[in-house]
Amino acid sequence: MNSLTLHGRYDEQGLQAAYRHLRETVVSICCKLSDVAMSLPPPRRDQPFCIVSVLEAGFVDVPMAQIIDSSTPEEISRLPCLSFLLKHSARRDTFVFDLGTRKDWESASAPPYVTLIKKCYGVDVPQDVIDSLEKGGLTPADVDHVCISHIHFDHIGYPHTFTNATIIVGADTRKLLTPGYPADPESFFHSDVLPEGRTRFIAPNDPGTKSIGPFTNALDYYGDGSLYIVHTPGHLPGHVSLLARTSSDGAWVFIVGDAAHDWRLLTAEAHIADGPHFGCVHRDKEAAGKTVMQIRALAQEPRVRVMLSHDVPWYSKNKGGAAFWPGSLRSF
Repeated sequence: MNSLTLHGRYDEQGLQAAYRHLRETVVSICCKLSDVAMSLPPPRRDQPFCIVSVLEAGFVDVPMAQIIDSSTPEEISRLPCLSFLLKHSARRDTFVFDLGTRKDWESASAPPYVTLIKKCYGVDVPQDVIDSLEKGGLTPADVDHVCISHIHFDHIGYPHTFTNATIIVGADTRKLLTPGYPADPESFFHSDVLPEGRTRFIAPNDPGTKSIGPFTNALDYYGDGSLYIVHTPGHLPGHVSLLARTSSDGAWVFIVGDAAHDWRLLTAEAHIADGPHFGCVHRDKEAAGKTVMQIRALAQEPRVRVMLSHDVPWYSKNKGGAAFWPGSLRSF
């Protein structure tokens, strides 16, 4: 009997699995068609780069059946919320990617969002991003730029507290804040969650945006090839990731945000969950799946380190180690 039929009828789950496999195969082939197009740009002479340090910023207890399709409804995992400090090698400039979870997340979040969070997750913030910065002698006022991958509570932290920083988010974030809470009493996000007058909304078609590696739209933030803000759609409108050089001779780190929550998505041991109980954690599952395939392709590039914002295996191995500020990640 054909594996896609059951008693002479089409088995819907079998068809969906076959379609998913075909789609991933096609995307994978497309990503590999041109090694020239795939390759990251080589370093120039005296190439600037970024020194990257990891910052702790809380924990979220997450039902893994919301993340990967191979999990059971009972599996709960404590995910670290990681933020990242980047210091430019050639200028006195400090950049933070994601602000993690704030200690007062409950009072700071819109009531409908608090209800959802309490229903689905456990939250623990023994150390927030401000505490982590202070370990190396920095305060929020010392930070020049803050890029927020997306405005979920475990990534947005305290943007107003970074009083001297330009806040950078994807342009589609506006859709989530218009009108926002309280004008829209059902909105998950306060309309004023981002500082007015110093928030920069970047779009895929902005001047200076270019393709890099497998990604179509990336902004060369400093204009010197040291740091790219990459549009990685699917999870939430406006989602962005970060691609940074970590040496002058060709090493990189790609910081994913929530484009992929678990390594099994990148190794193809599991796929994006979309079950009857938890649904899908991504707003656009198809776009999220394409982004996952692009990250897989990037991870095959030489000297590229991929960092998940909720990287359980990495955190378990490296907690409190040299990669955390005031230390820094070892360059590949």
